[in-house]
Order: sequence, then structure tokens, then C-alpha cells
Amino acid sequence: MPGEPAKRTRREEYKKSLQTEDQNGALPKKKFYRQRAHANPFSDHSLTYPRSPADMDWASRYPAYAKHPKQEMEDAQNESHDADLEKQRKFNALAKNVEIADIGCGFGGLLFALAPKFPDTLILGMEIRTSVTEYVQEKVRALRVQNASTNGYQNISCIRANTMKFLPNFFQKAQLAKIFLCFPDPHFKQRKHKARIVSFTLNSEYAYVLRPGGVVYTITDVQDLHEWMKEHFEKHPSFERVEKVFEEGVGEHGEGMDECVRTMRSETEEGKKVERNKGLKFVACFRRVEDPVWP
Repeated sequence: MPGEPAKRTRREEYKKSLQTEDQNGALPKKKFYRQRAHANPFSDHSLTYPRSPADMDWASRYPAYAKHPKQEMEDAQNESHDADLEKQRKFNALAKNVEIADIGCGFGGLLFALAPKFPDTLILGMEIRTSVTEYVQEKVRALRVQNASTNGYQNISCIRANTMKFLPNFFQKAQLAKIFLCFPDPHFKQRKHKARIVSFTLNSEYAYVLRPGGVVYTITDVQDLHEWMKEHFEKHPSFERVEKVFEEGVGEHGEGMDECVRTMRSETEEGKKVERNKGLKFVACFRRVEDPVWP
């Protein structure tokens, strides 16, 4: 495509400039991280996954919550590859676990809105697109610098991942309290429905990582996809639909609406776009029920 090499060069020069000392707290510009809206979840993307949640390097993503000081972690990483696995896991560990996951977080609108609302809760954005993930990571870095005096935004992070394939590699059983599926790719064609982020199989994985009482939040502007997600969650024995007031509230101001639903409706990039276009937003939330007692 004409002009593409020059555009790529400007993008790389800009990204390098963000690493300089004098721009250490500068927010990234979204125009340098634009990427096509869809990615094939069945492709063999160049991604690295932990063998299990215990092998995930959480400390580098939430350094304020690491169990060990930064220098100790660096020393451990510089040791021989024959270093004891349990010792390495110890230095990768956090003082608390991630409890909220935004799957397909896009440019991170929901992450940045939830961070101050849940200052003591670790929140993770998971995105498959490379440039979009880099944008969120750079913005997290910049906001941490800008809010260093209050330790703001230390509770959020973003990783590149294909959750349709490897979600249980990141989270232990019953670890999460909330999962967000905001404006997922609708995959309109019937032959593409297998790529939708909600299915009976994937719902079983959400049920595995979600604790009883935890909630899956879904929102879309596509009614067909909304009905699809409702149908698949309602048929799954591990989930039940939440109360109407939880999703919609009551009265003109929606009193009683769950705070996360309110935030999800207004703070995601797609949600704002739908608002500008005067479109409809369809919300459905599902609570993880207790597992039945073994006979």
C-alpha cells in the first residue's frame, strides 16, 4: 500500500520517543496504535503462555504488589536456567491475586475507569491484537508515572493473549470475581459463529475460573449476538441470570444498578461510539452458582 513504509517508520519513531526520559509520563497517542478490528482466534499467533497460573510472571505487571523487591526479582531472573522452579515462582508471585478480567479489552477504556473504583483489586485486560495491547500497556505505564504520589493505576495491567485457547493457563479455579465481555466481535456469518467468545465450551472455562457468586458481564450493540450470549449462558448449569435491577436499575437515574454495569455502559470505546451514533446497547449479566454436591 502506498505510504505504508513511511507510516510504519513514523509509528516506530514515535514509540521509541515514549521511552525517552523526558517523555516518561506522556500518554500514548492512539493514532499510532490503530489496528484492524478483528483477529482470527484460531490462528497460531506468536504468543507465549504460562504452563499454569503458578508460572505466570505477575510481579513484573503489578510491581507494587510483588512479594519481593524489584532488585531481588532481577537477581533471581539473572540466575542460571537450572535455578529451582519453585524459587522462580516465588519471585513471580503477588501479595494478592488478580480478581477482575476484561477479555478483549480493546484500548482499555473500561480498565482505566475501573482502576479508581476498585483501588485494592487487581484488574487485568486481555487483548489479542498486538498494537492495541501495546497502547494499553504504554498508557498504564504513563498513568503510573503521573500518579506516582498516590500509587494510582498500580492495580491494572494488560497482556496479549488468546483467551479462547488458554484462559485456564492464567487463572486458578475460582480465582476471579468478575469477567467482562464488552462488545465482542459478532461474527455475523453463521460459519463464523464458532469464533464467538461465548459458547457452551467457553462458558465452562469461565465457570472454572469464576468463583461462586462471581459475575460475567456482557454488553453488545448487536441484538442477534445478545440473544446468542443469553441463550448459551442460560443453558449452562453453572450460571443464572442476575436480577433485572442489577442490569437496569429503577427510576429515571437507574438507582440500584450495579456500578460495574453503569461503568461498562459508558466507558468503553465501543460504548461511546454507540452513544454517538444513538444506537442501542444490550446488557446481560450472569452469576456463577454453587457447584452441586457430589453424590
